[in-house]
Amino acid sequence: MALLAAVALAACAPAGAEALRPYTVVGDAIPQPLTATKGDATRGRALIVERSSTCILCHSGPFPEQAFQGDLAPNLTGSGARWSEGQLRLRLVDAAHLNAATIMPSYYRVDGLTRVGTSWRDKPILSAEQIEDIVAYLVTLRN
Repeated sequence: MALLAAVALAACAPAGAEALRPYTVVGDAIPQPLTATKGDATRGRALIVERSSTCILCHSGPFPEQAFQGDLAPNLTGSGARWSEGQLRLRLVDAAHLNAATIMPSYYRVDGLTRVGTSWRDKPILSAEQIEDIVAYLVTLRN
């Protein structure tokens, strides 16, 4: 039971104290990947439907295995047709860059945030690899 609790807590933990990788915003996008390796779409989909990543709490999409999906944010169906890879990346990294009033978390930003819990301070919610995995999946959603 203790092992199960530890695994559950680890799944909800922030990405860690890794140094944020530098990126450049060009217009409404981050055109260059945050990692040297391409994201994995299968892992990206798993992250989206996993409640600890929080995506599915606000978004809905082609996830029949999830009976309860959010309706506060855009449906993710067709994301790859609506936004480029770089546009999706910026929305995940720092949605507030595009809309200061957004309720979407900045998943890869640590500065200028308020009311951040002690265990989350100076840590991104998602790692650079997780961001790239989610982007890799979202660009496959063309319809």
